[in-house]
Amino acid sequence: MDTYSSEMETLVWETVGRKSFDLILASQISTAPYVQDLNSARKVFEEVELTVIREQFASQTDLIRRLRFGLTWWKKTHFTANLLKKFDACTVVSEQERAHILECVPGYPVTVIPNGVDLNWYKGDFGAPERGALIFPAPLAYYANFDAMKFFLKEVFPKIRSKRPEAILRITGRAAGVPVDRLPLGEGTILTGYLDDVRPTVAQSWACIVPLRIGGGTRLKILEAMALGTPVVSTSKGAEGLEVTHGENILIADTPAEFADAVLRLLDDRALRARLAANGRRLVEDQYGWEGIGKKLDQLLREVVEERKA
Repeated sequence: MDTYSSEMETLVWETVGRKSFDLILASQISTAPYVQDLNSARKVFEEVELTVIREQFASQTDLIRRLRFGLTWWKKTHFTANLLKKFDACTVVSEQERAHILECVPGYPVTVIPNGVDLNWYKGDFGAPERGALIFPAPLAYYANFDAMKFFLKEVFPKIRSKRPEAILRITGRAAGVPVDRLPLGEGTILTGYLDDVRPTVAQSWACIVPLRIGGGTRLKILEAMALGTPVVSTSKGAEGLEVTHGENILIADTPAEFADAVLRLLDDRALRARLAANGRRLVEDQYGWEGIGKKLDQLLREVVEERKA
């Protein structure tokens, strides 16, 4: 690993040598190698992720690129599987990630600990929604977000604007170094740049769009929008990993025509916007608040420690 630091390794080992620990939590693959050979405490590998690389491999049609990404997938799965054997348990953010881990290491103790939001941070009055305003609250520097906007601006937004010419789309996040000239940015599209506080802009939108076609993990942008009471229209991929229900707390659409129709339906139906907003907020409160997620993680860590004592 080109980011591995021998200084960090020394610091970790010296720290463990000076003090006794019941458990070591290694967050993501960048930290796990530092503690893989420590045996003085139980160890949990937090937030293992394989989906992104698997999808990059599966989506290739060119033979050379498929072989290249196939080799990367093979190396990543074998590296991860060997790491996992040196830990007592691991966590992932979705059932899909859990299935990928079990393909690599059948029977391994994997627990789904979803991403979440600080519910208190999203309480308050951030302003009234602006008629016809859509938002994509994600930086274009991430390849999956760029692909989503390329798809939406080329194939979906023109359909929406043909019916609702007053509709606007705000895309938040830094765009420096991003080839925005490759995006069909036209009338009604606004690049806001980096916002110190994105909450008012999301809350003042009639809908948050998540037209993702690739990528892994769970979508914080959806949870954040729901927490603010902003209705969400997403692709199936965009909502992957979240316990959402089409028509109840979100609208799911995958083709350009379906996505445009879903957005237009939302813009034209005040009652639908109100229902999705209320049910979305309720879903986040019930399943994705940090307090509840923290209790689930705490329970797992305690169980891992107790297994050693037993």
